[in-house]
Amino acid sequence: MFLTLPTLLTWARIVAIPLIVGVFYLDLTPAHQNLLATTLFIVVALTDWLDGYLARKLNQTSSFGAFLDPVADKLMVCSALLVLLKLQRVDAFVALVIIGREITISALREWMAQIGASRSVAVHMVGKLKTTAQMVAIPFLLYHGHLFGFIDTQEWGTWLIYAAVVLTIWSMIYYLRKAVPEIRAKAR
Repeated sequence: MFLTLPTLLTWARIVAIPLIVGVFYLDLTPAHQNLLATTLFIVVALTDWLDGYLARKLNQTSSFGAFLDPVADKLMVCSALLVLLKLQRVDAFVALVIIGREITISALREWMAQIGASRSVAVHMVGKLKTTAQMVAIPFLLYHGHLFGFIDTQEWGTWLIYAAVVLTIWSMIYYLRKAVPEIRAKAR
């Protein structure tokens, strides 16, 4: 299942990460860099929805795809946050909380799978809300201007990324609380 259409779309998300980051090293005006990076990020983010849809529609779901999809998402979000941190559009606190949570929950899911309790840390609605807030905030922050002449994307992106931070902490607490009973049971 390495070369199904859904998996190829997931691989494309991973391959596109250096392209999004690389935009800020091109000899373009900052406004053109922002627009190009935002457009790339949105197009690539939409493939996340598309690969899942196609995997279900074409009956090409696989355990490898289920593994690779969240890895691609996390790499994309973390890369974008590091770019935004370098551009001073997000605080280090924001990047630390979001990236730290991603590492923590990924490690927790791996551990729970090893002890046969992966269902206790399955994706929950609060995690989906966190991802949605991030995936809307990041393009706003990458764009860093006024959309349609009156929407201040930096302001909206900042509010949304802080909402994502709250949801990030909430989801991490949720997953850790679900895991603790399983961990205690296996520790005996």
